[in-house]
Amino acid sequence: MNYRTLGSTGIKVSEIGLGCEGFSNRDEAFTHEMFGLAREHGVNCMDLYSPDPDLRSRIGKALRGHRQDFVMQAHLCTVWQDGQYKRTRKMEEVRFAFDDLLARLGTDYIDIGMIHYVDTVDAWQSIENGGILRYAEELKAAGKIREIGLSSHNPIAARRAVESGLIRVLMFSVNPCYDLQPGSDNVEDLWADESYETELFNMDPDREALYETCQRTGVGITVMKAFGGGDLLTSDSPAGVALTVNQCIHYALTRPAVATVFAGVHSREQFEADLAYETAGAWEKDYAAALASFPKISWQGHCMYCGHCAPCPQGIDVAAATKFLNLAKAQGTVPETVREHYAALPHHAGECTACGACETRCPFGVAIRENMKQAKEIFGA
Repeated sequence: MNYRTLGSTGIKVSEIGLGCEGFSNRDEAFTHEMFGLAREHGVNCMDLYSPDPDLRSRIGKALRGHRQDFVMQAHLCTVWQDGQYKRTRKMEEVRFAFDDLLARLGTDYIDIGMIHYVDTVDAWQSIENGGILRYAEELKAAGKIREIGLSSHNPIAARRAVESGLIRVLMFSVNPCYDLQPGSDNVEDLWADESYETELFNMDPDREALYETCQRTGVGITVMKAFGGGDLLTSDSPAGVALTVNQCIHYALTRPAVATVFAGVHSREQFEADLAYETAGAWEKDYAAALASFPKISWQGHCMYCGHCAPCPQGIDVAAATKFLNLAKAQGTVPETVREHYAALPHHAGECTACGACETRCPFGVAIRENMKQAKEIFGA
C-alpha cells in the first residue's frame, strides 16, 4: 500500500480508503471481515458519514483493539430520524449526533471532523458565521477532533471554504465526468443525462481552480464518488464509455492535492477490486486512451497529468512540472510552497531540449514544449 500526506495536516493516509456506506443493512460478520481485509492490505483510513446507530455500533465493535490502526474521517451534521439519514444544521441535533458517534465507535476523538454536505455558497456562509463552525472549533480545542474538514460536490462553495483558511481537509466528488460539469446548487446535475447531451470541452475551470487552490494552500482532498456511484463502470456511463476501477482511482489520485480515494464497499469482491489498484500495472491504470475516446467530450490541449509524455530524454517529470506551472499561473504569482516543490524535482523545465518526443505521445495535443518554456521563465530553472 502506498501512503500520502493529507495536505498540511501531517497525517499519512493510504491511497485507498474504506468507505463505510455499503455496510448499511449488513451483519456484524461482514463489518468485521471488511475491516480485517483493510488491515491486511494496509488500509489505514475510513470515512463514516452515516448516522445509522446500528452501523456505528457494528463499526465500533470491529474497531475494538484497532482504533490506532485507522485515521477516522466522520461527519458532523448527520442525524438518524424515522429510520433514515437526515442532514441537519440544528445545533442540539448536531451535538447529540456527535456524542452518539463517539460513544458507539468507542473512541474519544475523531481524526477528521467533516462538516457534512455544503453545496452552496450561502450554506458555507451560514456555517462560517454560525454555530456549526464554532462547535467544530470547540471540538478541536477539546481534542475531540484533530482536524476540521468539509464535504461538498460544488467547486464554488468548496473553494470559498478552502480560501477561508478554516478547514484543512476537503472531501470532494472527483471523477472525469463530474469534472466536466460546472458548479451547481443541485448535486443531481452531476449525473443527470441532460447534463451530457451537448458537446463538452475540457475540465470545468471552477473545478480545476479548486484542486489547484487546495494544492497551493495545503488543504488535503479525500475523494468520494470516484466511480460516480458505479455509473462510470458501465456502458451506461455519462461519457458513453465504460471505465475500469483502476482507471477511475488513478484519475482521482493524479488530481492536485488528492491524498486518498474512499471506495464504498458493498462486497468482499468489490473491495478486493479496489485494493488491486496497488499492484496493477501502469497500462491497467492508464485512463488517457479512454478519456480521449469519449464521444462528445474533448480534453484537447489540456494536460490531464496522465504521464503519457514520459519518458523524457532529459529525465524531466513533465507532468509534475506542468502541474506546478499550472498552480503558479492560476495564482498569478509563485507561492513559496510551489516554488520549493518545483525546486525539489530532480530535473527542471530549463533542461528541455525541445525535441518534441513528449508531444508525439500526448493523447490530448498539449503544447508541452511551450509549457516547459513558460516553466523555465516562471521558476528560473
